[in-house]
Amino acid sequence: MACADSKVDLCTVPLTALNVTVRTRLGLFLNPRTAVASDWKALAEKVDFGYLEIKNFEARLNPTAVVLDEWQARSKDATVGKLLGILEKLERNDILEDLRSAIDEDVRRYLERMANLPLQVHIVDSCVPRTPERHGLTLEDNLEGAPELFDAFICYCQSDFEFVHEMIRELEQTDYRLKLCVFDRDVLPGSCVWTITSELIEKRCKRMVVVISDEYLDSDACDFQTKFALSLCPGAQQKRLIPVKYKLMKKPFPSILRFLTVCDYTRPFTQAWFWGRLAKVLSLP
Repeated sequence: MACADSKVDLCTVPLTALNVTVRTRLGLFLNPRTAVASDWKALAEKVDFGYLEIKNFEARLNPTAVVLDEWQARSKDATVGKLLGILEKLERNDILEDLRSAIDEDVRRYLERMANLPLQVHIVDSCVPRTPERHGLTLEDNLEGAPELFDAFICYCQSDFEFVHEMIRELEQTDYRLKLCVFDRDVLPGSCVWTITSELIEKRCKRMVVVISDEYLDSDACDFQTKFALSLCPGAQQKRLIPVKYKLMKKPFPSILRFLTVCDYTRPFTQAWFWGRLAKVLSLP
C-alpha cells in the first residue's frame, strides 16, 4: 500500500509515524461497541492478541490506543501499511476515508524527520579506541583487558532498593552465582548516565530485570532503560527483558510490558518457585 501523494510503501513505515491526533481519532471510531461495524477488538485479533490480553484491554479508557502501543512494542510487523490493510479487511472504509489525508501527512512528516537525521555509520568494535566513556565504567573493569560483563542489568527505583538487596542475596550469594549489574553499586561516578546505561544494557548485560512498582511508573530513568531494552529485542524474541513484580500495585501495570511473562513475587503460593525461575532465565546463554 502506497502513500496517496507519493510512491512511498507504507508497509515500510513504522506505526510510530502516526501522531497523537490520528491515534485519538482512531479511538473515536474503534472504541465504541457497535453491532454493525468492527471495533477495536477485531483490530486486536488481527494483530495476534489473545483472548486474555483483549479482556485486559477492556478495562482501559482508550483500548484502541493500548492495542496500537502494545502492537508496535512487540512486533516488527507494526507498520502504517499493515494497519490500513487491516482496516480495509475489516471493511472500515469510513475510517480510511476520514483519516487517510491525516495519515499521509503524518507519514510525510516522519519521512522528513528521518531524512534530516545525521548519518550514522555502524561502529566496528575492534576499531574503537578504549576511551574512558567505553571502558572504566564499572568497579571491576580492566582497562588493559576485556570490559566487565554481567548476566543481567537491574532496572529499579531507589524506593525498591530493599528488594534489590534481596535479589543480590538470592542470586549472587547462593549457588546460582549470577552476576548482576546494580547501578548504585557497580557503576563508577563521573560519566553521562544515559551513555553508561545504554552501553551496559546493550553491550555488557545479557538481560535486563525490571523491578515493577508504582514508583517505577514515575521514574524517567526506568522509562528510558525499559524502552531502550525493548528496542533491542522487538517482540521479546530473545527473552532479554524480564519484568518482576514484588509488591502489590495501586496503579495499572505498565502497558508496554503486558505482553511479557511476569515473574510475580506477590502470590504466596508461587513464591517458592520465584528465585529458581528467575535464576534459570538469567542463566540462559
